[in-house]
This record gives sequence, structure tokens and C-alpha cells, in this order.
Amino acid sequence: MKTQIEGRAWVLGDAVDTDALYPGFAMRLPLEEAAQHVLYAVRPGWTEQVRPGDILVAGRNFGLGSSRPVAALLKFLGISALVADEFNSLFYRNSINYGLPAVTAPGIASNVRDGNHVRIDLTTGTVENVDTGYRTTTDPLPTFVLDILAADGLMGKLAADGFIPSTTQ
Repeated sequence: MKTQIEGRAWVLGDAVDTDALYPGFAMRLPLEEAAQHVLYAVRPGWTEQVRPGDILVAGRNFGLGSSRPVAALLKFLGISALVADEFNSLFYRNSINYGLPAVTAPGIASNVRDGNHVRIDLTTGTVENVDTGYRTTTDPLPTFVLDILAADGLMGKLAADGFIPSTTQ
């Protein structure tokens, strides 16, 4: 697993909820179709602009709301990591469980703009705006979280450890 992630930033504000990230009507759609509706009310056309490796940067309380599998949609779109001033705790854990790295870095949203190149080191907790030189350090992700991410999520980790049958052939 890559522990250093770099990509183009997409910056969102505070309190972006799961309804904006995964609208209710889209929950009845196949993953490929549902992914096209991510953030459509907040950033129309965003799903046509996002590229594999991009990073979402957000403000405070990112992902508040119901427990929707938003991380699956973001991963399908190619988002490689999330970094926010603060995550809703349920959303944060769901992101990790789906194998999508999420790092809390207070102040990051006000120090990154759309299109900036962001670098995240999961083992040191360093988050950097490569374009401006802004750099902050937060708690590194614990080993058990890195292990879950390396297994592409909690189900992969449980399968790798022999607790559930593997779904790969």
C-alpha cells in the first residue's frame, strides 16, 4: 500500500453532509450510475472533472448525516484520499472501512485551493500543499488502520486474517 499519496485537490467547505455526497435517490441506482450524482447539488459537473488520484479537501464536520457508503462512490470516481479539518466520526470510520484513506488536519481547508497539488504521508501525519509550501503535521494513522487500508478495507482485512471467506479467486 502506498503510504504517501499525492494528487490534485478539490476543496469543499464545512458541514458537507452525506445527502450532498450520496443523494437519497441515487441509493437505488447501480454504483456506476450513483457515482455520477456525487456532489451534484453542491458542485454541478464535478464528476465529469474529477480524475483518478484526486484528493478531496474539506472543512469541519465533513460527512455528517446518515451512514451511506459514500467512500465506495468516491473510490469508484478515483478519489485517492480525503483530508479535512474535521470529519464526522461515523463517516471517517466508514471511509477507512471501505479502504479510502482519511486524514484529519485542522486548518487544511483554508490553506488549499482547487487544483493545488497536495501530498499526504499516512505514516508521519504530514499534509502538504506542494504548490504553496504550506505544511502541517497531525497524528499519523495507527498501524491497525494502515493494515485495513492496505487490505483495501475492513472486509479485505478480515478475509486476509482468515475471519471470513475471501471474495477474490
